[in-house]
Amino acid sequence: MENGKTSKKLTAVEGDESTDTGVGTRVFVPTVESLAKAKHLRLLAILAWAVAIGFEIWVIMMLKAVPINMIWLIVMIVVELAFAVTGSWLWKKANRLYPASEKDKVKFFIQNQLGLIIGVIAFLPLVILIFNNKNMSGKQKGILGSIAVVALLVAGITGADFNPPSQEQYAEQTKEVEGLMNGANHVYWTKSGKSYHLFQDCSYINSDRTNEIFQGTVAQARELKSITDLCDRCENKAKKVAAPEN
Repeated sequence: MENGKTSKKLTAVEGDESTDTGVGTRVFVPTVESLAKAKHLRLLAILAWAVAIGFEIWVIMMLKAVPINMIWLIVMIVVELAFAVTGSWLWKKANRLYPASEKDKVKFFIQNQLGLIIGVIAFLPLVILIFNNKNMSGKQKGILGSIAVVALLVAGITGADFNPPSQEQYAEQTKEVEGLMNGANHVYWTKSGKSYHLFQDCSYINSDRTNEIFQGTVAQARELKSITDLCDRCENKAKKVAAPEN
């Protein structure tokens, strides 16, 4: 490495930078491209969830049949779970492109935990109906009920967002980086990294395990890798560079 450059492959993430508006208080505004992608992903997520609910209704109808077809019920629950998880994955990806604001607590919770809510709606009724089904034997209830419970847990856990993004977080993190880098909103990260970096030659991302370094904005680091942590070493280096000499 020479003159602050890296010897690793440096890949610039495509897309324009997000902007901010307002006087005194920064407000995160997604790019037109990010906004369009978010809308598209949310539409696909809603369609996937609708299909999952459709399979749920189908399973409920099959539970009323005599005799109970265990194989088909299991297949249907598994397919329903696949659509529910897919919908949650798409929805959370959209939230990272265009996050909600923390100002409206109810909306913020619903938008970020909608996958969890849908997961409960899609599988909790099945669990209740299976264990209260009079047409099934105890063994059948045990097998099918266990599968439904596991599906409920998987859908709920994958649907929940334990580190939800917000417009305020994006704006504050961008402000922090720009403050350290003379107004520049450029950071670096790796595929397996947990932090974003201010300098491409940072030793943490120039190890033998690193083949490629990505460059983009703070919002893009959060969108693509859910990275929210600023490298301490880069932060200290930036502060030293900015500090006036005595």
